[in-house]
Amino acid sequence: MKETTLSLPDIILVAGTRVALGIGVGLLLARRLSESARKGAGAALLAVGALSTIPLALNVIAGRKQAHSS
Repeated sequence: MKETTLSLPDIILVAGTRVALGIGVGLLLARRLSESARKGAGAALLAVGALSTIPLALNVIAGRKQAHSS
């Protein structure tokens, strides 16, 4: 099993992207807001969560490679 050490800021950023993705999906599925507000907010949060995941994932992979080199 591979282990990766993450700093507290990295963990907070990863958790934040998961929250943004979850809220975005929730808003897209919700019925309480008007359709245009729901779609706009949901799509924006979904996009932010998905796009911010890419650099974080690359950072984790780079940290894993550095840990194996040491």
